[in-house]
Amino acid sequence: MGFRLLAWCAVGLSVASAGQIEGTIIIQRRLTRPKVTVAASAYERGAAVRPDSAGDADPLAFERAHVVIFLEGSLESTPVRAVMNQKNKEFVPDLLAISAGSTVSFPNLDPIFHNVFSLSKPKEFDLGNYPMNTTRLVTFPKPGIVFVNCHLHPNMTAVIVVTPNSFFTRSDGNGHFAIADVPRGEYTVVAWHKAAGFFRRNISVGDGPVEPVKFLIPVTVP
Repeated sequence: MGFRLLAWCAVGLSVASAGQIEGTIIIQRRLTRPKVTVAASAYERGAAVRPDSAGDADPLAFERAHVVIFLEGSLESTPVRAVMNQKNKEFVPDLLAISAGSTVSFPNLDPIFHNVFSLSKPKEFDLGNYPMNTTRLVTFPKPGIVFVNCHLHPNMTAVIVVTPNSFFTRSDGNGHFAIADVPRGEYTVVAWHKAAGFFRRNISVGDGPVEPVKFLIPVTVP
């Protein structure tokens, strides 16, 4: 009983020493340009693959769900293994958030060749041409924004946001986000959207409730 009580107290202290940062992303107009359908290339073998052009019923929900929120600073970071598929001439998901040191697999699920590459400063790579049901792996050691493309299909684009630590999330279609178990301290919360860029707010996490954070994207001019 004594050991269980001690363990319970330790968990209670751990929970008490951390807070949750919640907030809202406000986007009032469409920011993302529609994707362009390209003609079939010589690399299409077998059945043709049509790009998935079905747009979201609510374009503002799409925009709000494409915002990554993270904390700046040298906090705990746990590398993970993530997946970005190539399917129907699209990267799925087209926005991926990972912590520095994580590895991403790029499986080709189309009956055609793809060639995934990036010229972004945080991580440059070129995976070469590879066929259906094969994959390539890339590790991202440094934080930053990595734009991903396909040499063979210019309409294929995606973004990998490599955060400096494991305290990150994406907002949902309603614009709500939450980052849990944040240690006490002073932080800069960063919101990033591909078309609008970076937005920052300073916040304090203590013993009490944390004041909600609001990001208006883009910033409106009075």
